[in-house]
Amino acid sequence: MSAAEGAPLRILHVFRAPLGGLFRHVLDVARGQAERGHEVGIFCDATTGGARADEVFSELAQTLSLGITRVPMSRYPSRTDVKAQLAEMALRRRLDPDIVHCHGSKGGVYGRVPALLSPGRRYATAYTPHGGSFNYKPGSTEHKVYMTVERLLERATDMFLFESRFIAGRFEAHVGHQPRTEHRIVLNGISEAEFEPISHSAASFDLLYLGELRSAKGVDTLIDALALLRRRDGLVPRILIVGSGPDEAELKGMTVSRGIADQCVFEPPGPIRKALARARAMVIPSRAESLPYVILEAAAAAQPLISTDVGGINEIYGPRHRHRLIKANDPAILAEAISAMLARSESERLAEAADLAAHVRQHFQLDDMVDGVIAAYRDALRARRGGVATLAARAG
Repeated sequence: MSAAEGAPLRILHVFRAPLGGLFRHVLDVARGQAERGHEVGIFCDATTGGARADEVFSELAQTLSLGITRVPMSRYPSRTDVKAQLAEMALRRRLDPDIVHCHGSKGGVYGRVPALLSPGRRYATAYTPHGGSFNYKPGSTEHKVYMTVERLLERATDMFLFESRFIAGRFEAHVGHQPRTEHRIVLNGISEAEFEPISHSAASFDLLYLGELRSAKGVDTLIDALALLRRRDGLVPRILIVGSGPDEAELKGMTVSRGIADQCVFEPPGPIRKALARARAMVIPSRAESLPYVILEAAAAAQPLISTDVGGINEIYGPRHRHRLIKANDPAILAEAISAMLARSESERLAEAADLAAHVRQHFQLDDMVDGVIAAYRDALRARRGGVATLAARAG
């Protein structure tokens, strides 16, 4: 039996940073694939992720038979890219995978540039954007450059795996058409254990923010909203801010300049369920998202939520709850949402959260995600090897 028909696959996941939702997605998919008998490997950056990534990779090393390879990579184009690209090519030749699954814009480059130069290859490429280049502001110089790259690399892609309908729509709108090659929407999914409700009996914070500390996440809007509540209404909710990122020092300084430092506690990244238990409600003030795991995990755990209406978040909320989402980048609107949430009784907050959890359980299952990805691989590989065989026959 061939790999395209049902035999175990050799799969290499290529991405940059072992951080955030992208990393969570790769880990879940890779573990699920290994549990189903496939040979799996990872290629990613060696300079980000910190101790938590080191710990996760140490635990995962026994599971992934194709190993974990980490080399220095940069977030933005630099000379480091050449060395990382050559390392990816050497690893791919040595591992001889059936599938190279690229994640994020940088992983999309590293995994697909060699494929662009190898039209007769036997392996298939899959690409999951995870927002990435599609989150840049349309019309900006960065967006134009990245969309040009996406159009070029489409020819090296055998299967697009969009994790949200939002990103599929962004592709069609800004690359200019639906993908010419095969594409699927395979929604992110979470495990059954994550639907266990969180107890807030020991919560010492009113609010929680958990995520990266960078502009796209809108933490500055949250700080301005808290300052407005304090100045205008005399409300001083305590907030736990869990995360790290390039804007951490600036955001800490902003809490001081806005006069709310005494109600804000910053902590480094850690397990999400422990953080959820420490606060009565979670706030996600993002300016850009795809289909964020932090929302999925919090919603599944029946955590009361305040979130902006960006990216695919309304896909998570569904028709019964999406009216609760608020406009991004508006401190006054966010302040009103926080005030309203804190004014509600605990029973009201938890009942609403439980209803959203039921919706997430129905539509965002981990097994569905893993099986959907593998099925897409097999279709892409079948088409790829069938096409190569046809070309060979014509040449003969």
